[in-house]
Amino acid sequence: MSTLVGIVLVSHSAELAAGLRLLVEQVGSDDVPVATAGGTAEGRIGTSYDLVLAAIRDADRGGGVVVLPDLGSSVLTARTVLEDHPRSDVLIVDAPFVEGAVAAVVTAASGADLKTVSKAAKEARNVPKL
Repeated sequence: MSTLVGIVLVSHSAELAAGLRLLVEQVGSDDVPVATAGGTAEGRIGTSYDLVLAAIRDADRGGGVVVLPDLGSSVLTARTVLEDHPRSDVLIVDAPFVEGAVAAVVTAASGADLKTVSKAAKEARNVPKL
């Protein structure tokens, strides 16, 4: 099997990121490297540059990394990290946090490449719930 794409969940809340990680590992596969960067280094609500950078490194197994931020400053923080550490194999994806994460992990578990995993996360925005 090829090297799997890693997923990074960036949230203002450590608990939200950790809970989503548990969900995607159960729904998708615990073989896919999923790392979280939730909250601040002090354990408060917010985002942390250092936690995002560490999560990207943790999720990277050589197949690339999809970064999924929840909203607001998590997007800005993730963008700043990627601007400071540019890599063609790390993509920030504009996708719904929960649905995008599930789609990304399920697709990554199939062995899909970075572009396909990124596309699956983005397309989750268009899947109706009702």
